[in-house]
Amino acid sequence: MWIINLILVVLGFVFLGIKTMGWTIYSSFALSFFVSVCEWLYPVNVSMSGDAMLDLVFAVFLPALGAAIVFDIGASTGGTDIVALILAKYTSMEIGKALMVSDILIVLAAAWRFGMGTGLYCILGLIGKSFVVDGAIENIRLRKVCTIVTSNPQPILDFIIKEMNRSATVEKAYGAYTHHELSVLVTVLTRRQALQLRNFLRENDPRSFITIVNSSEIIGKGFRSFN
Repeated sequence: MWIINLILVVLGFVFLGIKTMGWTIYSSFALSFFVSVCEWLYPVNVSMSGDAMLDLVFAVFLPALGAAIVFDIGASTGGTDIVALILAKYTSMEIGKALMVSDILIVLAAAWRFGMGTGLYCILGLIGKSFVVDGAIENIRLRKVCTIVTSNPQPILDFIIKEMNRSATVEKAYGAYTHHELSVLVTVLTRRQALQLRNFLRENDPRSFITIVNSSEIIGKGFRSFN
C-alpha cells in the first residue's frame, strides 16, 4: 500500500493539481498507516465471521462510505481512488463508475491469483462499492428545491430570509383558472429546512401550493462552488 500510494500520488499531482492532492496525501498515507497499525495489533489471516459474504458486505460498505465522504471534499483515500478521480475529472463518468473501471485490473489479478471464487466475490464487491459511493455522495449533497405558489409571499419570504438565513427568487404569475395574481417563490434548502418551511406553510398559509424536488448538484453562493 505504501509503495503503490506513493506512485499514484505522483500521478495525481500531474493530473489533479496541488489543491486536490493536499488532502489526498494526508488521506492516503493516513490510511496506509492505520492499516499497518491494525495489521500489527490484530493480524487477521482468516475470516472474522466465518461467512465470506458477510465479510464482503462490511468490507465494501464501510470503506465505501468513508471514501464517499472524502470524495465529497474533492480528495481521495489514495490508491486506485486517485485513478478514479482522474477519470471522473476528464470524462463524464460518475465517481462510483470511475472506481469500478480503475479497480477492474485489481479484480482480474485477484481472480488469477486466488481463484475464480475469490474473483467473483471481488466483482460483487466492486459493483457494490460503486453503488454505495455514488449513493452516499448523492445523499451527502442532497438539497431540496422548493417552489411555492402563493397570494401572500411576504410572510414566507421573511421566514426564509430571517429564520433560515436563505434567499429566494420571486416571480409574478397568475392562476390559469381563477386569473388571480400570484407569486412564485423558488428557494433551495436542506432537508431539515424544507420540513420547517412545509410546517410554516401549513400553519400560516394553508392555501399556498408547494412542490419539493430533490437535487444533488446545487452550485452557487451558499452551496458548492464552481471550482
